Amino acid sequence: MLGSLAVVWLFICLLFLFIRTQRPKNFPPGPQPVPIFGNLFQININNPLKDFERFAECYGKVYSVYFGTKPAVILTGLRAVKEALLTNSGDYLGRPQNILVSDVSEGKGIILVDYGPLWKEHRRFALMTLKNFGMGKQSMEDRILGETEHLIARLEKSAGGYMNPETLFHDAASNIIYLVLFGLRYDYEDNILKEYVRCFTENTRITNGGWGLIYDTIPMVRSLPLPFKKVFENGKTVRKMTGDMIRTHKASRVPGEPRDFVDCYLDELDKRGNDGSPFDEDQLVRYIVDLHIAGLDTTSNTLLSAFLYLTTHPDTQEKCQKEIDEVLGDKAHVSFEDRVNMPYTQAVIHECQRFGITVPTAFHCTNRDTQLKGYRIPKGTFVIANLSSVLKEEGQWKFPHEFNPANFLNAQGQFEKPEAFLPFSAGPRACLGEGLARMELFLILVTLLRRFQFFWPEDAGEPDFTPVFGVTIRPRPYRMGVRLRQK
Repeated sequence: MLGSLAVVWLFICLLFLFIRTQRPKNFPPGPQPVPIFGNLFQININNPLKDFERFAECYGKVYSVYFGTKPAVILTGLRAVKEALLTNSGDYLGRPQNILVSDVSEGKGIILVDYGPLWKEHRRFALMTLKNFGMGKQSMEDRILGETEHLIARLEKSAGGYMNPETLFHDAASNIIYLVLFGLRYDYEDNILKEYVRCFTENTRITNGGWGLIYDTIPMVRSLPLPFKKVFENGKTVRKMTGDMIRTHKASRVPGEPRDFVDCYLDELDKRGNDGSPFDEDQLVRYIVDLHIAGLDTTSNTLLSAFLYLTTHPDTQEKCQKEIDEVLGDKAHVSFEDRVNMPYTQAVIHECQRFGITVPTAFHCTNRDTQLKGYRIPKGTFVIANLSSVLKEEGQWKFPHEFNPANFLNAQGQFEKPEAFLPFSAGPRACLGEGLARMELFLILVTLLRRFQFFWPEDAGEPDFTPVFGVTIRPRPYRMGVRLRQK
């Protein structure tokens, strides 16, 4: 028995010593991978962004790393990202498959679906329907401001004390997207809302941590009872809850008189019938889950970052409040149109997105052979656009490595958005929820700053700005003080 184990171990050692993974011809350079594991041991799985920067310094703005046996091309800086996602966007429309997040979706939904008829038809349908149901209109404003009243009521309970905002903005963002999808909202203490948020946050933590990377790079372990199995359990739970909500919703539906996104989809099903189209009820369930994610994570984590920066930069908060008071005066509530008269507040919101790097990377896959910066990128190659490198690129920003709203202000104090501001990625696969997120961020932040003052607790020590890495980045849990402002 011992002799057999020794032979196996010797064989493995010989593999590592003599077998070298060969990059395809004229493929971007990168660190030398080891068999089976690729460059896994050269990357900090809890936050690979610093390693991506280090590799870019060694190998250039376009380089490759191996996740297990599969190569991935990493794009660094504005020029490389623009050339791929904007100039040659038609070559990068795919999504990487056979990884944890794509396996959970099972080829359904919208975010992780590979390029093809299902993605094209459902993206077109989503953009059209969201626009018809108020994206960028007064009706959407009313939904957001209505939810903001519930946020105010919750914060008023903490006024004069401290609170942990960890789930506060997740709950609010969830309810806003529920209003769009189903025309309903849940109380913040409702078990359905709590379970949804728990499943989403737990899945994000696992898929973006070490266990997610192990699943992606070592297929032979996927059948083992390891923590990544929880992602599939949570996915099943969320799909069941969503399916139950759709069935309940159908009971009060009047065909041809849509009240919300789900009704519009069901009307589309009636219109198409059994024509072999990619529209069906199973797809609707996964579609709703994806749209919920798109409307939840970016907004809630950006707001968490924003209030961390505002509590630790009281002068910035005070300047925002002065501008808000001057512009709104005696108005009952803010309007999205008011943003044009609030250049400093606009700059602060955008700087929170930039410096917080809410979406650090964008995952793509080439859907045909292409070239980039003189390198050949074969069809089916996993491509990662390092958006964090663009959002802090020297030469693109006045203060690339510090939180400073002046990054979005010109010499006259007017708001200006630099070309390198790509918090939602770019091109045909940019975030579906961008329009909703922009409106939510402005209306929620202005409303809360108008009513409350937020401050860093005296007993909290020095703030920790080290982010928690994932598909979206969020700050570490923190407490903030809340007090009512003097009218």
